[in-house]
Amino acid sequence: MARAVFAALGGIVEIGTVRSTGTWLLPDVSVEAFLEPRQQDLGRLMEGVRVVGRFSGEVMAIADELGYLADHEVPAASLLLWSEGIAGVPEAPERLEEPALVRRMCRIGADLQLTRLLQALVTAALAAGTESGEGVAGIAEILRVACDLVDPGRAGITPADVHRIWRVAHLPAILRTASDAPDWGKAGYRAYDAELERLLQGEEPGAVRACV
Repeated sequence: MARAVFAALGGIVEIGTVRSTGTWLLPDVSVEAFLEPRQQDLGRLMEGVRVVGRFSGEVMAIADELGYLADHEVPAASLLLWSEGIAGVPEAPERLEEPALVRRMCRIGADLQLTRLLQALVTAALAAGTESGEGVAGIAEILRVACDLVDPGRAGITPADVHRIWRVAHLPAILRTASDAPDWGKAGYRAYDAELERLLQGEEPGAVRACV
């Protein structure tokens, strides 16, 4: 579960780094330059992940082992991976680096990886026994930082957007009657959905309740 969280964060960092150049030219990308002024925000995000998932120091070290938070190249193939080829795969591989295609892969990849981050966080929280009332504020803060990272300096996708995409992309398969998910898991996902809606969609306290 931790690897799913850190993989999504890796995609978010790489996409944010490319977007921050303003040129969409991959030779202009520097992960180190992107992250250096954002160390405080990144530290807050990682601490939130540790608390929500109740991850040990050994588990948190996986993030360093994966290398996404250290300086590294961001090839077009990575953007293709994060966007799952939705924008298409050109016959000529060099076309993957064309700015228009890079920009589109970043847009798609941002939506995908933020949504997967939320799914991984909720799953990790439930597995750790972190109930929705305890974990939702931390998850919301992680999403706020992640949204700023993936789309720096712009009013792009918001945590509320991520929640709505996550709900329709992931919950139907988990909550349908024929799902293999245990009842306690279904109740947990419903509770997190309700709490996230209350916190991120501007609902009044107590206005939204999960039916369990």
